[in-house]
Amino acid sequence: MRFDIISCQPDLLESPFSHSILKRAQQKGLVEVHIHDLRKYAVNKHGQIDDYAFGGGAGMVMMIEPIDKLLSELKAERTYNAIIYMTPDGKTLNQGIANQFSLLQNVVILCGHYKGVDERVRQHYITHEISIGDYVLSGGELGAAVLADAIIRIIPGVLNDESSALTDSFQDGLLAPPVYTRPADYKGMQVPDILLSGNNPKIDEWRFEQAVERTRQRRPDLLNGA
Repeated sequence: MRFDIISCQPDLLESPFSHSILKRAQQKGLVEVHIHDLRKYAVNKHGQIDDYAFGGGAGMVMMIEPIDKLLSELKAERTYNAIIYMTPDGKTLNQGIANQFSLLQNVVILCGHYKGVDERVRQHYITHEISIGDYVLSGGELGAAVLADAIIRIIPGVLNDESSALTDSFQDGLLAPPVYTRPADYKGMQVPDILLSGNNPKIDEWRFEQAVERTRQRRPDLLNGA
């Protein structure tokens, strides 16, 4: 899977893709991540990619011309399954959306900045608009990293144990059950006996019951949705 991420602050994206699972996914050849500096497509020698909003008002607006130039260059090389714009008023990211995107081959992610992009970009170029929550960040770079991480980790072969992703919270509409590791007894704090029993069917049953109860307590909306 290939990601082309468009940003006016590309340095913000270097670290998330240079460590841990995202780094290994690239080393395995399962994922390509290409970060593009929008300022290289600026409208003048001063690196201008934004301008004042027509009609007045505070804040600057990302211009259509640099974005069009870069997208045209990318689309001349390959077909993209999705061109995603990170924006607070987009559809809120969830596990189902990440699962769907993980099936795609080529994806562009456009990071918003300032007061956002010229509306014509959203009308004529963008296929999906995604938010990572009901709050505003300084730019879309952190959101783009979150989205890419959520997608990449569930691509087959990325995790050493592929079943791990399938037991994450939200994959089955429930929160994940509690987990424990050694030592079984630490300062009197003990691991539930069932997990030490070796009875796998009973362990699975316990985990399901715990997942349901944790979801009921913390996210009852998920159970109502189901």
